[in-house]
Amino acid sequence: MSVRDATAFTTSDARGFGRVDTWVFDLDNTLYPSDARVWPQVDERITLYVMQLYGLDGISARALQKYFYHRYGTTLKALMTEDRVDPHSFLDFAHDIDHSTIKLDEALGAAIERLPGRKLILTNGSRRHAERVADKLGILNHFEDVFDIAAADFVPKPERVTYERFLDRHGVDPQRSALFEDIARNLVVPHDLGMATVLVVPPILDPFRESFEQEAVQEPHIDHITSDLAGFLQTCVLPQTGTNAG
Repeated sequence: MSVRDATAFTTSDARGFGRVDTWVFDLDNTLYPSDARVWPQVDERITLYVMQLYGLDGISARALQKYFYHRYGTTLKALMTEDRVDPHSFLDFAHDIDHSTIKLDEALGAAIERLPGRKLILTNGSRRHAERVADKLGILNHFEDVFDIAAADFVPKPERVTYERFLDRHGVDPQRSALFEDIARNLVVPHDLGMATVLVVPPILDPFRESFEQEAVQEPHIDHITSDLAGFLQTCVLPQTGTNAG
């Protein structure tokens, strides 16, 4: 059975969850499944923003957007660097999407509620976007706070300073925390800082995302891999915590 087909994969020397008291989750493509159709909408909105900003056709705008993404890590960082775009207006535009495609996830909500300790969202998106998506999933009230791209001074993951700023802002001990994230490279620094790391991959490849973003990478900085976040929390995480209450 491949890693992608498995509900969970754990390395032989993986960090466990017995000492974890702070649970940190990325938002996009981590807390919701690909069939929620959230990210394709955001991605299309970003392309449209680039089209309108530079007067390009769709194909050219898409190519420029992806060039920006690979060079700067996010299109927003590129636009701020290249053209001093106002980040707040960009985020408002990019996240103006239809949320009706997001379904209530009772299993995920129940699992997150049972996690002992604090729960936080760490995202390269905006607070408003994170809160609206989490609310539709039925999990918003389980989280203490959202650390968004504005709180990171618009420096995106995987920059080390962003994680350090997050840990300092919320008083998080990385040795007693775990991070759930859908992009492997975004787990390098957290693991180096001492966090237990979980890579969340889609059960099947999402054609709206680049393949490298969905790789079930088996690397030293990744302790666990799962294609079913709720199932992983229920079967692999909660038994280690020794508690049935959040």
